Amino acid sequence: MAVAPTPDQLVGIMRDTVVALVRRDGPDLSARQLGVFLTCYLHDGPHTVRGLAAELNVSKPAITRALDRLGELDLARRKVDPLDRRSVLVQRTLKGAAFLRDLRAIMGEAAATSRKSAGGSHESGRKVAAG
Repeated sequence: MAVAPTPDQLVGIMRDTVVALVRRDGPDLSARQLGVFLTCYLHDGPHTVRGLAAELNVSKPAITRALDRLGELDLARRKVDPLDRRSVLVQRTLKGAAFLRDLRAIMGEAAATSRKSAGGSHESGRKVAAG
């Protein structure tokens, strides 16, 4: 029977994942850029700037800036909707699919480390400062 990770373990997995992404030779994405990327790759589309802004509850210019960066990195691309030329569709790319595959592997390693640490010590040696 699988045991759901605790909130502390989930935060540890997130931290280990972010650190691994920062240390590797690849793009550093902001939280907003990563949110837009993951929404486009994990939720069925089609995705539009307007739809992403509504789903993430941020402004359309913020989505546009995130997509500018994702486009520079070839993790997503924009294309005018042929059915409504006023609308812009966000498309996935091969490089974006590879980035998601890498992200899944990194998170899997972080989760495995968290499970091993949880067996020995509940906090895996990390101290959390009260704020």
